[in-house]
Amino acid sequence: MQTGRDAPKVGALAEIAKVASTCTLCRLANGRTNVVFGMGNPAADLMFVGEGPGEQEDRQGLPFVGRSGQLLDRLVLEEMGLTRQDFYIANTVKCRPPGNRDPLPDEIEACSPYLEKQLELVNPRVVVTLGNFATKLLLATTDGISRLRGRAYPYRGGQLVPTFHPAAALRGGGQVVAQMRADLVRAKEILGAARSGRAQKS
Repeated sequence: MQTGRDAPKVGALAEIAKVASTCTLCRLANGRTNVVFGMGNPAADLMFVGEGPGEQEDRQGLPFVGRSGQLLDRLVLEEMGLTRQDFYIANTVKCRPPGNRDPLPDEIEACSPYLEKQLELVNPRVVVTLGNFATKLLLATTDGISRLRGRAYPYRGGQLVPTFHPAAALRGGGQVVAQMRADLVRAKEILGAARSGRAQKS
């Protein structure tokens, strides 16, 4: 839940989003309909980071609103009891790659300062990365998601939990969905432990 104390975060994120809305730092600007900056609770303990916008996201200017986003919302609600009001969500690149191709390294590099500011301002206790690109970027690794998921990693004073992109779950079926569910439960347990420790200190 946002409070009056969150106003500076909201304002800062809005200013960065305004800058991003006219960004031309990489070739992805040429084909976009909308910049898809991010959405959710700027004071959240939980942040999701995905790959890049798809067709529906580009059209609406909001992250994860297509079939992948609908699956993600359902899994997060079922396994964590949370909705979009309870977390923040963004992507590594803010403009849709043409034909939904993978973002290229220089495109990710050009867009990374926006994500860095989002991570800095939201300052979540747990970051869940969705798929290869977000996981490799934030963990600074070349290992793939299949090798990295299944555990948590120290990250910016909190924890990072890698899981599959929901698009992979749509393609891969029940086994991938089950693994995503397990990763979300892991993130929920870490959040619970962090909140419990904070309550004991207060």
